[in-house]
Amino acid sequence: MDATPTLPRTFFKAYPKVELHRHLEGSLRLSTMLELAHKNKLDVPLSDPPKLRALVQVLHEDPFTSENFLSKFKTLRLFFTSREVIERITREAIADAAEDNVQYMELRFTPVALARAQGYPLDEVMDWVIRTTKDASQTYGVQTNLIASVNRHEPLSVAEEVAQYALERLDRGIVALDLAGNEAEYPAAPFVPLFREVQEAGMRITIHAGEWGNAENIRDAITKFNTERVGHGVRIFEDPSVVDLARERGTVFEVCPTSNYQSGVIEKLAKHPLLAMAENGLNVTINTDDPGISDIELTDEYAISTTKLGMSIDMLYQSMISAASAAFISPEQSELLIHQLQSMIPTHPTA
Repeated sequence: MDATPTLPRTFFKAYPKVELHRHLEGSLRLSTMLELAHKNKLDVPLSDPPKLRALVQVLHEDPFTSENFLSKFKTLRLFFTSREVIERITREAIADAAEDNVQYMELRFTPVALARAQGYPLDEVMDWVIRTTKDASQTYGVQTNLIASVNRHEPLSVAEEVAQYALERLDRGIVALDLAGNEAEYPAAPFVPLFREVQEAGMRITIHAGEWGNAENIRDAITKFNTERVGHGVRIFEDPSVVDLARERGTVFEVCPTSNYQSGVIEKLAKHPLLAMAENGLNVTINTDDPGISDIELTDEYAISTTKLGMSIDMLYQSMISAASAAFISPEQSELLIHQLQSMIPTHPTA
């Protein structure tokens, strides 16, 4: 089926969705931040919402660079001031996903980022997020699992601590460990033994690679980490042999088009390689990354993928099914999820 650029946004809003790559710390509501800034007297613009928005969201007039994108987190970290706030932003992230017709979500969070603002113990912070996620998932009807994320630029000892706490909570909602952070300046190699160890203990993994780093990082994620999934991976065409490797292994790519554009990974949105990745037999899924920073929903990413990047509705459907198949759940749960999604597909308005 050809791409259908005339489809209304309501079609994509009604489409059932699966989100595999969404960061909790990049999912805060602007309205919540304004309220918390007033309540907690934070050092951010209180009476001028546009000024606060400029600090926490990528605006059209901003330079689309990694430096600008990452600078938003400096302000966002000011809001992690209490257990109540951390629980609230977790609950609201799941509520927002429900409103966007997301049926299954893996919400990744960085315990160090949440704990650092007030010096909270990492294990306590993880428990706050776990309990809130369980309650909110039931309240809003979004099956939600958690991915604990660690950064390349932080000491290995910190990652080891997070990994140990995550393993202890493997049967309580944390399903995977993620390696994120600045891949252009910090190597992933020191983390390989740790990630292989948690895999042997029964935890799944996903690795950010091929976003700000080159295609060789994708090769390392596949061959050294033995990862099932790669976060982003959009620079894969820099090395055709890595394309062949990923296709052969069935590696799943968690692609985030708007984030890739706003962070300067892709020069022009129309040149995003999502379609080429799918056409070359790579297993692609569509995700938001940091919807609060990008001021988007997954609906927007689904719409962009078809109306601007050239994917057909059939390809969109396949990416959604691929995401359900690649979710860090049991094969039986994945099969049930796929049946649920298939029963919810909206009627094509031009059919």
